Amino acid sequence: MTPSFSRRRRLLAVAALACAAGPLHAQSFPTKPITLIVPWPAGGSTDRHHRLLAELAGKHLGQNIVIENRPGGGGTLGPGNMAMTARPDGYTISQFPLGMLRIPHMQKVPWDPLKDFTFIMGVSGYTFGFTVRSDSPYKTFNDYIEAARKNPGKIDYGSTGIGSSPHLLLEEVAINAKVQLNHIPFKGNADLQSALLGGHVMAQSDATGWDKFVDSGQMRLLVTFGERRTKRWPQVPTAQELGYNVVSQSPYGLVGPKGMDPAVVKVIHDAFKKAIDDPRHAELMEQLNQEVWYRTGDEYQRWARETYAKDKALIERLGLAAK
Repeated sequence: MTPSFSRRRRLLAVAALACAAGPLHAQSFPTKPITLIVPWPAGGSTDRHHRLLAELAGKHLGQNIVIENRPGGGGTLGPGNMAMTARPDGYTISQFPLGMLRIPHMQKVPWDPLKDFTFIMGVSGYTFGFTVRSDSPYKTFNDYIEAARKNPGKIDYGSTGIGSSPHLLLEEVAINAKVQLNHIPFKGNADLQSALLGGHVMAQSDATGWDKFVDSGQMRLLVTFGERRTKRWPQVPTAQELGYNVVSQSPYGLVGPKGMDPAVVKVIHDAFKKAIDDPRHAELMEQLNQEVWYRTGDEYQRWARETYAKDKALIERLGLAAK
């Protein structure tokens, strides 16, 4: 046997072993708990959603999925840190909020939102609303905007962070209405709700973390930002109805670090797809007034690429692009 032929045989054997290792790893995955990063504080709507998803998917995986709250950076700190530090072995994954595709246009970040992640699946989108305390002088959203028109820069609102969807949709409203609002960013839903209830901000733009406060009469919901009125609060108009020409859903999904084994991605995807289809999940979606936005990993990645390009134009139009 010639040396070159022997070398070829060894290379073929190594290649065959490498091919075999992938499926074997996927068959044994997972062998320990998985960490799911939620880049918002505990207690908000996103946290509530992912805790149930983790519970349901964990049953199908045969391992616990542990929620780790890492708020900050408008929802980008947790996933961004994961991309830079976590091993692509499937044991660390994260929610991927829309801000991940916007904030890189607004400031320098050490990660690339398209190249540094493995897209696992699209999950859902938010119902955004604008609320005030029940004793607020603003009875309607038009009342609030009119106050801003009379007092430029003195009428404030809170959101879940600079560059987050609740922030940008209000800034888009302000541009369309030709008013100046004073934006106050918070780390997440829980901090924002407390600030509004404590009278530290006049109003808030947020996803449905405010639902229980609206239903209990502590807050007044003035407007929502979907394409149509919500089933849960059908008496509340949309921003589009009121003529502000803003519609926002802000879809989100699950990602891991770049370079994950496709077979492992499929195991995680399939478990979370079963979780999404569970009746308990449908019940929570109704409570949060959200709809399922399921996409495969490939579909989610394609959507992210298109949205990243489209939102660059939005950021520039709002005057928020990095200099």
